Amino acid sequence: MGDASTRFKVYCSHCREKVELPAVEFRLALGATKERTFYSFTCPECGAAVRKHAGEKIIAALTGAGVSTMRLLPLEG
Repeated sequence: MGDASTRFKVYCSHCREKVELPAVEFRLALGATKERTFYSFTCPECGAAVRKHAGEKIIAALTGAGVSTMRLLPLEG
């Protein structure tokens, strides 16, 4: 796993605060498409559950830091 001390700076889309969180505070969801791939965290400032699109660089950084990852099932249809 990654370094337990790894931290990431992110903006909360609810309160607009820039916060720094340890890797363990993030979750990564890998969808069947780029549009369904995202990371999430809880803002320590306002308590909002924040979800943001995750591109290839973000996925690599988060997985490299040992962030908990789940694979989403494809949509039926």
